Amino acid sequence: MPDWLALYYRDPLELTHGEGRHVWDAEGRRYLDFFGGILTTMTAHALPEVTKAVSEQASRIIHSSTLYLNRPMVDLAERIATLSGIPDARVFFTTSGTEANDAALLLATTYRRSNQILALRNSYHGRSFSTIGVTGNSAWSPTSLSPLQTLYVHGGIRTRGPYAQLSDAQFIEACVADLQDMLAQTQRGSVAALIAEPVQGVGGFTLPPDGLFAAFREVLQEHGILWISDEVQTGWGRTGEHFWGWQAHARNGPPDLLTFAKGIGNGMAIGGVVARAEVMNCLDANSISTFGGSPVTMAAGLANLSYLIEHDLQGNSRRVGGLLIERLRAVAAGLPVVREVRGRGLMIGIELVDPDGAPSAHAATLALEYAREEGVLIGKGGREGNALRIAPPMSLSVAEAEEGAALLEAALTRVQSEVAAEWQT
Repeated sequence: MPDWLALYYRDPLELTHGEGRHVWDAEGRRYLDFFGGILTTMTAHALPEVTKAVSEQASRIIHSSTLYLNRPMVDLAERIATLSGIPDARVFFTTSGTEANDAALLLATTYRRSNQILALRNSYHGRSFSTIGVTGNSAWSPTSLSPLQTLYVHGGIRTRGPYAQLSDAQFIEACVADLQDMLAQTQRGSVAALIAEPVQGVGGFTLPPDGLFAAFREVLQEHGILWISDEVQTGWGRTGEHFWGWQAHARNGPPDLLTFAKGIGNGMAIGGVVARAEVMNCLDANSISTFGGSPVTMAAGLANLSYLIEHDLQGNSRRVGGLLIERLRAVAAGLPVVREVRGRGLMIGIELVDPDGAPSAHAATLALEYAREEGVLIGKGGREGNALRIAPPMSLSVAEAEEGAALLEAALTRVQSEVAAEWQT
């Protein structure tokens, strides 16, 4: 394994199996899973409907590539095209969110005949050469080399930065002015697309005020610039209020392209891009995907999507996620180490700081370790590495939300005591 492969915990954790919202390690200890394999185990571990679909499909044919049709791929493409909200939609399947965003960038730059891309500061869009080039988070961008010319605009972080003290309306106005100023400096205005996460995932679950991207879209449309909504983490109802993150910014219609991955496969490797036919069909060379659209992964995606919709997991994310956010805010009220609890649905960020208010990656690392010791697994992110990321499977029960909040309260109380003691000495 390479030295740069990220592993959580001082003593790395080996997970052996899972069920529902719980996982077990190699020593047999059970944990409440509040991160779901980086938002990938979307419905539940070992969901019978998904494992049955995978097993039955694997017993028939496992692989064929996109050179041949398979019914699960066509069925899933039709369902996603309809759900996307994009008119005359076409769907291309990949194996990951990175590859989906890579495909979207290929389509946008080809369609617009430009390699200029707008992205948000603090963003993350994948680990390929091109997606690193549009990632605005230096902790996940190991090289400045890129085939793209990327221009970074404001808007992803509401409560930090030069516009933090503005009202929501003023914040949107300032970000739009920044976008207009940036476009005035581009080569004849020939920008291909804006790529943006409705909620920044790796960035620490930060999000702009509702309507920001609708305001951006007015400006983009004046220049013919495409809008790519990166829904790899926000899609499928995780935010509770909407099925897609872009729907919080829907005043001026849907995006031109939408990328998805992670949760749709419930652990199987599925990604993809949805685009208007005019954009999707702009490529004039042959292309395939060897593993995108695999019969087994498509069967998993169909079963998982059906379960999610039939059991209203979007509604559950709204209800249980709202309860969990309020419970965590109540916990944070008595802990100065917590600067902010933010998020939407079952996509919750907790930002940790030192006593002087500076972002504290050290406190976040302690919280990760102590949460594990208490029996709950969470994630970490943020531009300064000081944000905790909480994203349980969307079938989380009220009792499990209460249990997880209590475990996190115990972990954060330990962090508060240790950080305070360190500053006193």
